[in-house]
Amino acid sequence: MGVSLMLLPAGVLWGALYWGLGERGTALLPWTYAVASVLSLAAFARTHSFRFLRAAELALILVMPALGVLALGGLAPSSGVILWSLLAPLGAVVFDSPRRAWFWFGAFIGLLVVCVPLARVVRPDAADLPEGAVLAFATLNIAGVSLVAFTLLVTFARQREAAQLRVENLLANILPGEIAERLQIEPQAIADHFDEASILFADVVDFTPMSSRLDAREVVGILDRLFTSFDAVADRHGVEKIKTIDDCYMVAAGVPRPRPDHAHALVRVAFEMRECAKSCLPGNGQGDLRLRIGISSGPVVAGVIGKRRFLYDLWGDTVNMASRMESHGVPDTIQVTRSTWELVRDDFATESRGLVEVKGKGKVETWHLVGPKGAEFEVVDSPQRA
Repeated sequence: MGVSLMLLPAGVLWGALYWGLGERGTALLPWTYAVASVLSLAAFARTHSFRFLRAAELALILVMPALGVLALGGLAPSSGVILWSLLAPLGAVVFDSPRRAWFWFGAFIGLLVVCVPLARVVRPDAADLPEGAVLAFATLNIAGVSLVAFTLLVTFARQREAAQLRVENLLANILPGEIAERLQIEPQAIADHFDEASILFADVVDFTPMSSRLDAREVVGILDRLFTSFDAVADRHGVEKIKTIDDCYMVAAGVPRPRPDHAHALVRVAFEMRECAKSCLPGNGQGDLRLRIGISSGPVVAGVIGKRRFLYDLWGDTVNMASRMESHGVPDTIQVTRSTWELVRDDFATESRGLVEVKGKGKVETWHLVGPKGAEFEVVDSPQRA
């Protein structure tokens, strides 16, 4: 609509100039264009059919200048007015599709080939305009077409930037920023090995029976508010949310950016998530949720595989152990493996749970995190073996 409104004054001005020079038949062409353009805009305002507006405006700017060549008797007498027809394929590139833009460009070339020789037949006595007027019209035509063409290119560039920004924002919501940038540069599979990282799994206790009593929208609403709160916690502590699986939330520290305090960061996240679950869903009868949280530390493989619906994922024994710490944990507690305990025991109070039978691993030493170390906490360093 903006480009169409830009062209309307040119149509009115060109008609007035030709009328003043005595070419009254020719003057009717740009005025007809202006009236038809206003009608197409009015129809668009009423029907909201962008396809109709696009076709009408492109057809008008393609045909009317070509008729001007015929009316004035040639390319030179018309001061190259057919240049305005070039805006049809340029407009199609911006507002339609490149494939269909070729049709409009072919139509422009066809009109150029037909109208230039045909003008001598339609009007053998070409318009006898003053040389100064012909040069002035040629200057106006070049300047006007250049202005609109430049506007179309700027519009196209802005559309491309907006589309790129949408893609980048979408990738940023799916993948860590560094991985999103690498994926755009290197579309092949991404795989990295990290010697030191920590993984956290958090699961809502008894969520399945609770969800069976609720409407589907209520279930989605609870998880949405809960996980949105967890996302804010993860962002605040600079750790990476990896994915959600049903009512399970997975987050990692030390990937894709290595950090020496990966275990400490996830422990702080775990305490905050546990408190958040008790308070972040007020007023719906489900405000006091309890979590099972498991953390393990060690080497992991991280990357993106596949070409469709991809995500940044982690693999390795550390990931499996973190998942087992959650599934074999006690409600409302944070259970960690020895690898994590050794990293945080100087700063956080812990309680040994002893040896826990873990599926696929046998008996494993585990600890419960109590809180930041202080006078009110007693640290139990020696596991009580069963």
